[in-house]
Formats: sequence, C-alpha cells, structure tokens
Amino acid sequence: MTAVHAPQYVLFQRDDCHLCDLALEVLAAARIPAFESVFIDDDHALEARYGMRVPVLRDSARDVELDWPFDADAVTALVGDPR
Repeated sequence: MTAVHAPQYVLFQRDDCHLCDLALEVLAAARIPAFESVFIDDDHALEARYGMRVPVLRDSARDVELDWPFDADAVTALVGDPR
C-alpha cells in the first residue's frame, strides 16, 4: 500500500477571485512544483484564517506562507529554483 502525503505547496484561494487567477499565472511563470488549490469559501476555520489574505501560498513542509501580492521571484525564493 502506498502512503498518501499531503502536498508540500498549497494555494489558498476563493471562487471567482481575480487575484487568485493572477496568483495562478505567477505560479505558472515560476514553474512551481505540483501544488494543491484549496478553496476557503465553505470552510469556516480557513475563512477565519485566510479570509482577507487570499491568495496565500503555503509551504506545509516548512510551515511558511507567502501572502499576496507576490511575484515569480518571491515564489522562487520560497520554493527554490525548480528548473
């Protein structure tokens, strides 16, 4: 049996969020490794934590978060250069 691991990188976002769409473009430009998108809209705990901050990129392995606005250079500094 294969163990299931939580993704290291998580993008917290909302439905219909133009800043979140921009964040996805930045992550693509930075060539971030695989990440999970988590929508906070229907989760009261996540809404309380991230409500006004989304989009937020979280490195779960290092317990570090990057709040919007961020650019490809900031993402690369967080995750390292994946190239």
